Amino acid sequence: MATALFTHPACMGHDTGDYHPECAERLRLLLSTLSGEDFQFLERMEAPRASSEQILRAHDSDHLDFVRDNLPTGDDYAHLDPDTVVSEGSWEAALRSAGAAVGAVDAVMKGEVKNAFCATRPPGHHAESRAVLGFCLFNNAAIGAMHAKAVHGAKRVVVFDIDVHHGNGTQDIFYAHPDLMYVSTHEDESFPGTGLPEETGVAGNIINIVLPQGSGSEPWRAAVTDKIIPAIRKFKPDLLMISAGFDAHAQDPMAHMKLSTEDFSWVTHELCKLAEEVCQGRVVSVLEGGYDLKSLTVSCAAHVKALLEHS
Repeated sequence: MATALFTHPACMGHDTGDYHPECAERLRLLLSTLSGEDFQFLERMEAPRASSEQILRAHDSDHLDFVRDNLPTGDDYAHLDPDTVVSEGSWEAALRSAGAAVGAVDAVMKGEVKNAFCATRPPGHHAESRAVLGFCLFNNAAIGAMHAKAVHGAKRVVVFDIDVHHGNGTQDIFYAHPDLMYVSTHEDESFPGTGLPEETGVAGNIINIVLPQGSGSEPWRAAVTDKIIPAIRKFKPDLLMISAGFDAHAQDPMAHMKLSTEDFSWVTHELCKLAEEVCQGRVVSVLEGGYDLKSLTVSCAAHVKALLEHS
């Protein structure tokens, strides 16, 4: 089988203005790297446009209307919140970014590919059912998870969020659904200030592991090995999704954790091995954060290489 790469040129049209950390150059450099010889066996697929029906499985209709109705025209920018900047091209980019998760879930659940990576923007894990936040418009991972349940009959889906920031949006959407598990490792005292260990959802379907600022490989790998993998194994998902943020890297300016490129390769291998055990190897990964261009590119490349090795 194969590893699929879902992306779309429209994601470059989401213009956040000069000096914004979530910029088109992130995706441009990443896709350039993924076009190299090491990635010649990726199955390259165009991200479809997510439908309103697919988005509304994770979001309130007022949220969909808010995003659609507040986009600027021409060369203007608009702030949907203090950090979340949009342009005329943001609507198409957001639909393609959510659609990539849907398309990847389709391909993996149908057995067309073993696993998939969605290289798109805007990211999604801060988008709540009724609110944009932290550069995110629609919650791509949650939309994909809901699609797996609604269309492919998945009984349980897990999202493991490796971004340095807590995915408040995914937690919000999953909180009351015992058949959806959200697991996060994130830095203490960082944006958005959610993700306390006592936030456990229903029947323990939310697991938040908060790591002190400055934490490196050893405590993070211990949390993955001792807590996260056993919890996912016990949950027995039909699909394992990864909110793949790379801003816990030591070189990233948006946080203070000190993970290495090798850590992202390691966790991908561990999760793929776990997926082989519990869900026939089905893994869908979606790009979240990562704002130092070099560490984002090399870490994400290591992540995709690991996916390829398990396909």
